[in-house]
This record gives sequence, structure tokens and C-alpha cells, in this order.
Amino acid sequence: MTDPMILSGTANHIDSLRQKLIAGSEKVQQQIIPQLADLGNEGLDVLQEFLLKRRDTPATWIDGKAYKVVYNSDAPKAKEFLQTYFPEGIVPLKSGCGINYNSLQKLLVASDFQAADLLTIQTMCEVAGTQAVQRKWLYFTEVENFPIQDLKTINHLWVVHSEGKFGFSVQREIWLGLGKNWEKLWPKIGWKSGNKWTRYPHEFTWDLSAPRGHLPLSNQLRGVRVMSSLLNHPAWS
Repeated sequence: MTDPMILSGTANHIDSLRQKLIAGSEKVQQQIIPQLADLGNEGLDVLQEFLLKRRDTPATWIDGKAYKVVYNSDAPKAKEFLQTYFPEGIVPLKSGCGINYNSLQKLLVASDFQAADLLTIQTMCEVAGTQAVQRKWLYFTEVENFPIQDLKTINHLWVVHSEGKFGFSVQREIWLGLGKNWEKLWPKIGWKSGNKWTRYPHEFTWDLSAPRGHLPLSNQLRGVRVMSSLLNHPAWS
């Protein structure tokens, strides 16, 4: 029989973590989530409760981190919870042209960033049309005309499922912070070192140890026009 004092101490500990998760800063929340993940079903209950309370507000990368723990759990109750409340994930998969972003979301939740990067450009070409699909990359004019809703969905998926490190909006924020200086941007996001461009795919970093803004690549080898069209897109205004 379990000592009531131990049960009480465990309950108090979980309640303390719950309060910190709800009211803490992002930095505190980031530390609390793995602690809850280590507590088994009791920790899962807190994370599920947290996600449910925030369901009506746009997901942040903190939600993404909590969601990933529940998603990767083998507990049947976790699977049932996600199927009931988040059957399509925590990011609304909105598209103005009938594209299904479910596969991209699954790759990002699994932290398979290399496959997700490849699928991102393939999907963007699909949105742009048959010619883009055939050539496998985008003209800057196609980027300029890219549907706002779709670009926002792709970006939101990247930000939410990368702990806020990756995404076009993250790259834009860094670029603006550098006074829109491209030569300062490339080394800052790990696309260039000195005079040497980072070579695809082996020299890129496909996990969260990468520099902030490292991914997605978005036609990295196609020059500044495509990137400029992307970071100046009306989706961000």
C-alpha cells in the first residue's frame, strides 16, 4: 500500500508544475514540459488539460512542445484524447486551393525536418502550378502571388513544431533585425560561412541544434530574388 504522505507529496509536486505551466514564462514552460513528460500518466493529464484550455487560441511553439509529448506517448488515453480534440493537430490546416497539409504536419511533429523541408518546397510548387511542379523550384513571381492563407499555414506549422526556431516569419524577423542586410543574414542563419555557401544536404543541420531561422530552405540556391519575395510577402503585413 502506497504511503499517503508520498501520494500527497506527488500530488503537490504535480500541482506545482501545473501552476508553473499555466502561469510561467515561455522559458519556465519550456523547462516544465519535459518534467511532466517524465511523470507518466499524471504528467500527460496536465499536458492534455493545458492543451484543451488553449484550444481556442492560435497555437504557439509551447503548445507544439506539449502536443509533441502527448502525440509521442504510447498511452491509449493520449491517442484517444488527440483523436477526440485534435484530429488534425493543433494548427488549423487552412488552404485556399485545396492542399492537404497533414503530411507536412506529421513530419514536423516527428522532428523529421529534412523530409519536412523537402515536402515544403514540393507543396509550394504544387500550389504554384504544373510548371513549378515540373521544374521543382519557384520563380520569385510565383512566390509573390503565393496564396496568403497557404503561406501562413506552412509557416505556422514550422514555427509551432520547431520550438519557435524555424519558419519564414522567423527568417523575416532576423532579416529585419539586421536592417534587411542579406550578407549578414546568410551566416546568421547558417546558410553561409565566410565566402563558402552551405552545401545541400549534408552541411545543413536537420535538428533543433541548428541556428535560429536555419529552416526551411526555400530555394536557398536560387538567389536573393526568391527570398526577397518570400520575406516581403503580404502574408506578414
